[in-house]
Amino acid sequence: MRNLATALIRHEKIRTTDAKAKELRRFADRLVSLGKQATLAARRRAFDRVRDRDAVTKLFDVIAPRFNERPGGYTRITKLGFRHGDAAPISLIEWTGRAEEGKKKGKGRRKAAAEKAPAKKEAPRKRAAAG
Repeated sequence: MRNLATALIRHEKIRTTDAKAKELRRFADRLVSLGKQATLAARRRAFDRVRDRDAVTKLFDVIAPRFNERPGGYTRITKLGFRHGDAAPISLIEWTGRAEEGKKKGKGRRKAAAEKAPAKKEAPRKRAAAG
């Protein structure tokens, strides 16, 4: 769990089996709850569980402040299908605030690009004579 939690904190989303993702959800949500406390004791308890200084720093400075208003449910699990080699069910686990930000940015870019691009006028096509 320590390695999976570190990877989730660093990359903000990871692909793993369903069983590991469900167990990681419990572990990661508790880490975010520690991060929301923002005390030295909470930081030390998080370091005791994760054992990675950079991951704990990111957890307390970047990830936990996103969820200050949210009482729980910090991770999302999305089923992706089955692994090719052994047919194990695979899931994507990610932080919930992350996907919402991506959706908002994506819509804005498309709309801005559509407004900037001038409308193309196509010349009428001539039909080739069949013969």
